[in-house]
Amino acid sequence: MAFPSPRPADKEGGTSRVRKCESMSHPELLNGLADIAGQYDAVFCDIWGVIHNGRQHFPTAYEALREFKAKHGPVILISNSPRPRDNLIEQLASLGILEDGFSDVISSGDATREYLKKFAAQGPAWKLGPERDNVIYEGIEIDFSGTPETAAFISCTGPFDDENDMLEQYQHAFTIAAKRNIVMICANPDKVVQRGDKIIMCAGSLADLYASLGGPVIMAGKPYAPIYELCYQSLEKITGKPHDKTRIVAIGDGLPTDVLGANGQGLDLIFIAAGIHAAEATDSNGKLDPLLLKAVLDTQMANAKYVADALRWKA
Repeated sequence: MAFPSPRPADKEGGTSRVRKCESMSHPELLNGLADIAGQYDAVFCDIWGVIHNGRQHFPTAYEALREFKAKHGPVILISNSPRPRDNLIEQLASLGILEDGFSDVISSGDATREYLKKFAAQGPAWKLGPERDNVIYEGIEIDFSGTPETAAFISCTGPFDDENDMLEQYQHAFTIAAKRNIVMICANPDKVVQRGDKIIMCAGSLADLYASLGGPVIMAGKPYAPIYELCYQSLEKITGKPHDKTRIVAIGDGLPTDVLGANGQGLDLIFIAAGIHAAEATDSNGKLDPLLLKAVLDTQMANAKYVADALRWKA
C-alpha cells in the first residue's frame, strides 16, 4: 500500500493530533459483546490489556472474540507491538489464543516496516530496543552503526530493558540527536502496557521525551491512519466487499492510542477500562464508574460509545 508522508509528532505529547469526535456523550455501560454484536459486521480489537496481559490470556475475552467470529463476522486484532504479524501470531498461540478467535492480525510493526525501508537508504540508524524486537528488521537492509552523533535516523522499538530502564537514562543521548534534528521512527506508540501486575514503559514514552527535546518523531501505529488502512485492506480481502465503518466496532484499553485512533477513524468504540486506566475509572469500591471514565475521556476530548470493565461475551 502507499503510505502518506510521515508527519513529525507534536512536541507536547509525542503524537500528532487526530480528529476528535464532536459528540462527548456519556458512554453506555456494556455487560457483554453479545448485547451489541448484531449491530456490527466486524471487530477491530486491541491485544495487550484486552485479551492478554503478557503473561496469560483472559478466557472471557477470548470467548467473546470466538463467539463474534463464529456468529457475526471477522475479528481483526490490531496491535501497537513492533513485532510483525507472524511473530505476533506465534506469541498469541504461546498464550493459548488460537486462530478460532481472530481472522487476521495487524501490527504497528507491519506498518512501520514501510517507513524503515524508506529511511534505510538515507544512512546508518541508531537502534533502540531489546533484541527480541529484531524481527521487525528481517528482510530490510539497514546499517545499524549509527550513534546519536552520527546516525541518519533513529529506529525505536522500545527501551533496551523495559523492566529496569528509567526515562531519564535516555535524555542526554536524545538531546544530542534532537539537536541534529534526525527523525525517530517509533514502532510502538504505546507509552505503557501492563505486563502481569507491572506497568512497563514502551517506545511511545521514549518518543514523547524525544519530541519534548525538539526531535521529530513519526509513527504508523495507533492512533495513526496507516495501521487502520492495513486493517481495512485485510477486512476487504476477507469479506470480498468494501468496508462500512458504521458496521465496525473497535475495542481497546488505551486512551491515547485505541480511543483516539477509533475516534479519528469514526469507529464506534468499546473502551475496556481496566489495566492502565483502572484506577482512574473505578470508584472507592473498585466498581467501574462511567462518570469517572467520562472525566478521563474528557481530558483528551475523546469519546467512547461503550465502556466495560473487561471484554466478555455475556455477563
